[in-house]
Amino acid sequence: MPIRTASLARQLQKNGARLHLAMISHARSSPGADAKSSAPVQALIDERRALKEDQAKRKAQALLPKPKAVKVVKEVKAKAPKAPKAAKEPKPAKKAAKGDKVSRADKTAKKAENVEAAKKADRKSASKT
Repeated sequence: MPIRTASLARQLQKNGARLHLAMISHARSSPGADAKSSAPVQALIDERRALKEDQAKRKAQALLPKPKAVKVVKEVKAKAPKAPKAAKEPKPAKKAAKGDKVSRADKTAKKAENVEAAKKADRKSASKT
């Protein structure tokens, strides 16, 4: 039989309502306060007592420690050591040394000289014709 997880509170509430109605109808139908409870009322009282006992058992069982799942331990596999890599040859230097660089001022001066030379060349070629 599967374990029930629903609480008994709702069943107790319904039973209490039925018991209350049964007790009121019994009190109205029989004269006198000392009259014994009838069979239906006694059955509802017994059912209520059984429900409360079941509820107490469930609460006690809920307080007990639960079984825990076993943790799986994985085996560690030994790895083979890697062979060392061969040493690389050093790369040739791509950048020029700092002293080999042409400064900006030298570049603009050279450009101005080239422009002047081009103007003079145009004059000479224009005067020959």
